[in-house]
Amino acid sequence: MNDRYGTDVLSGDWRAPKRGRAVEHPADLGLVVEEVTTDWCGEIVTVDRDLDVLTLEDRRGKRRTFPLGPGFLLEGKPVILTAPVRAAAAPARPARTASGSIAVHDAKARVARESRIFVEGRHDAELVEKVWGDDLRIEGVVVEFLGGVDDLADHLVDFRPGPGRRVGVLVDHLVRGSKESRIADSIARSAVGGHVLIVGHPFVDIWQAVKPDRIGLRAWPTIPRSVEWKHGVCQHLGWPHRNQADIARAWQQILGRVSSFADLEPALLGRVEELIDFVTDPAG
Repeated sequence: MNDRYGTDVLSGDWRAPKRGRAVEHPADLGLVVEEVTTDWCGEIVTVDRDLDVLTLEDRRGKRRTFPLGPGFLLEGKPVILTAPVRAAAAPARPARTASGSIAVHDAKARVARESRIFVEGRHDAELVEKVWGDDLRIEGVVVEFLGGVDDLADHLVDFRPGPGRRVGVLVDHLVRGSKESRIADSIARSAVGGHVLIVGHPFVDIWQAVKPDRIGLRAWPTIPRSVEWKHGVCQHLGWPHRNQADIARAWQQILGRVSSFADLEPALLGRVEELIDFVTDPAG
């Protein structure tokens, strides 16, 4: 009995390459290859350069992710798949900013206002910068990274909010009864409460503010509490998640799928717009 490559299956491992040494080949979209370890054969539908992985789709429409590199057959010959080279194109000047506002080309950034926006979490701050950065520079609003909501009271003591010196704060997972909500309520009742607006999104992590279909999911997976959420998501997606460097690369991959406000959930959009209105209100 012969396999599809003409090798007797009883003579040894039929999946082992028998036709010379592997050569490098670009993992071009549409290429049909076989991953020899799992015998998964399919068409290359995505290639993630940052994560060094590709996704194959078989004839039934099922998908599976594999690392780029050796271990593939192309037309029965062993290959080492590498990320395809893509030519850089000159970007067109957009008519609107990523937040949906009308773009003002060649405008100089406004002198920074005294008012500020604090954003809890580095990934949160990067997402706000990517979508609202152009608008914030035109408005002269500086966004500052807040390591954790526990540090907020100390930041406010140093900043000294007051008339014309407002502070907007974006907090992770601000839900009723949480530690975050108790801190927010305490600050709202304090002497500076009238000059500080604290809002939050309902997501476990800011990653969930990105619409799941932007990364090929119908919905963000439910991760057991015993598993660190970001590691669990990466595992679900078949992405490396051994250390913090892997998590950072995963976030850059997700952030790379965001090009405008249309890629984000309304629950985050409304909160950020609310903060911008608060710190730019002339009455403040």
